[in-house]
Amino acid sequence: MLKQIFISGSIVILLLSGCASKTGPEYDADSYSQIKKVQTGVVIKSRPVTIKDDGSGKVIGAIVGAVLGSTVGSNTGTRLATVGGALAGGVVGSEVGKANASELTIELDNGETVVVVAKVVNIVAGDRVRIIKDGNKAATVDLVH
Repeated sequence: MLKQIFISGSIVILLLSGCASKTGPEYDADSYSQIKKVQTGVVIKSRPVTIKDDGSGKVIGAIVGAVLGSTVGSNTGTRLATVGGALAGGVVGSEVGKANASELTIELDNGETVVVVAKVVNIVAGDRVRIIKDGNKAATVDLVH
């Protein structure tokens, strides 16, 4: 039993830990070498929003829940605990996978007004920002100092 808990805990740690240290924005492997477009402007409105889980949190949670559930009980009880653990883990993982973000209405220096949803929460109306566009997507939004 103790061995199963140790193995389950190790799996959770491995799944939730990253291999690379996060020091800045993250780019897709196929887009990191492409030329990006930079736009600057002033935030005229900011409101908090939540970005839903992309499904990865739900899947990881279900796997971890099933593994942990499989260590409980015996025979039919183990099967029920595995299914229950998978369902509960999926719900918890989906909630954990959500991200706080901001919907920013920005008046660009060229006079155009755009709305960008970004995983930033420290930007408010009046802040000057830089948007790095990757095609039609905002790769990053950060404060101009």
